[in-house]
Amino acid sequence: MSLKINQLEYLSVKPDNPLRGIVESIWMVKNHAEEKREGIIIPDGKIDLFLFAGEDDSFEIFISGICTGPIGKPPFPRSTMFAISFHPIAAEYLFKQSFADLKNNKQILPSDYWGVCKSDLENFDQFYGKACEIIAVKLEKEIDGRKKKLFEIIYSAKGEIKVEDLSQRIFWSARQINRYFNKWLGLSLKSYLNIIRFSNSLKQLKKGDFYPELNYGDQSHFIREVKKFAGVNPTILSKNENDRFIQLILMSET
Repeated sequence: MSLKINQLEYLSVKPDNPLRGIVESIWMVKNHAEEKREGIIIPDGKIDLFLFAGEDDSFEIFISGICTGPIGKPPFPRSTMFAISFHPIAAEYLFKQSFADLKNNKQILPSDYWGVCKSDLENFDQFYGKACEIIAVKLEKEIDGRKKKLFEIIYSAKGEIKVEDLSQRIFWSARQINRYFNKWLGLSLKSYLNIIRFSNSLKQLKKGDFYPELNYGDQSHFIREVKKFAGVNPTILSKNENDRFIQLILMSET
């Protein structure tokens, strides 16, 4: 998907099938504007690796864990950002590290991390190909089928599945699944399900539909969840004044 909104240029590509179980998308955002404008990132249940170049010729590589609430993004005029959004299973199978301490936080990485560098920001297509090759090489062992199925069910159900039902479908106890989530991500399975459900509600909110389509208890419950994850009520989120909610302006309505 490619978009240009005002002076914001956005491109997102899904990886080929062999990597789709671990990579959600590889994307870029270029801000051509001169003015400084703050933004807000809202939870989507992903681990993100960023390459960022600012107008002052600065360059930084950093990684962020899963966020459980709105996070302010500093204004970066005339900047370029390439990113890889990973499914949480990447913590164990790709990075081989816990992201519990990176919940709602980020870690600055060496400027040559994974062999990428500032010049890779010059061509997105080349970066996409290079990133896919690196990830394929780093996936040294096959992903456990039970864990793969766990996330497949969560995403296909849009987060609206009970912990007990999920446990029964993959023959893995709720206690063990929660231990897995807390160890690698720093949050419970139920918390993660709520994030995915909220994320899947964003398209309806963007269209101004404030009655929950997913299995929230009632509209009041829905409003509370939106406030929890976005920091504002559904009406304000939908209006998105000054384009401050980054994911909302980049989201297709179809």
